[in-house]
Amino acid sequence: MKLLLIEIIVCFFAGMGAGLGTGFAGMSAAAVISPMLITFLGIPAYEAVGIALASDVLASAVSAYTYGKNKNLDIKNGFVMMITVLIFTFVGSFVASKVPNSTMGSFSTVMTLLLGIKFIVRPVMTTKETMTLVSPKKRLIQSVLCGTVVGFICGFIGAGGGMMMLLLLTSILGYELKTAVGTSVFIMAFTALTGAGSHFM
Repeated sequence: MKLLLIEIIVCFFAGMGAGLGTGFAGMSAAAVISPMLITFLGIPAYEAVGIALASDVLASAVSAYTYGKNKNLDIKNGFVMMITVLIFTFVGSFVASKVPNSTMGSFSTVMTLLLGIKFIVRPVMTTKETMTLVSPKKRLIQSVLCGTVVGFICGFIGAGGGMMMLLLLTSILGYELKTAVGTSVFIMAFTALTGAGSHFM
C-alpha cells in the first residue's frame, strides 16, 4: 500500500511538472517524466523513456494547438524540421536499445540539467521583426540540420526534443521565444508519437 502511494505521488508530480514545462517553456514532458521514473521508481531506462514519450504526445498536441491559435507557430519550417526529426528519432531509438541502462539514465539527466542552465544564463531576446530578416533558403537548410540533431537525441534519451529544439530554434534559427515554443511543441507531438511507437515495438 505504501509503495503504491509513493508511485502515485511520483507520477502526480512528474505529470504536473511535465504539463507546466510543456505549456510554459515548450519543454518535452518526457524530459521531466523520464528522469523521475528512473530515479524515484527504479523503472528501467528504456521502459521509462517509452512511457514518457507516450505521455508527451497529448501534452505537446494541446500546447501546439494553443500556440497556433495565437499565431505563434511556424508550420512551414516546423514541418520540414519535423520530417528530419522523425527519421533520426528511429535511428536514435535503435542506438538506445543497444546502450546499457545506466548510460541512458545518466545522459538524460545531464542533458536536461545543462539545457536548463543555458536558458537561465542566456535568456532569449529575439523579436518577431528580427526573425523576418533571415532568408527562407537559409532557414530551410538550418531546419534540416537542426532536425537531424534533435531527432537523434529524441530517440536516444527519450525526450520529445523540446529543450534541445528550443535551444536550436532560438540560438541557430533565430526565433523569438513564443514562436520557438509553439513550433517546438508542434514538432514534439509527432516526434514523441514516433519515439514511443519505436520504443514499444
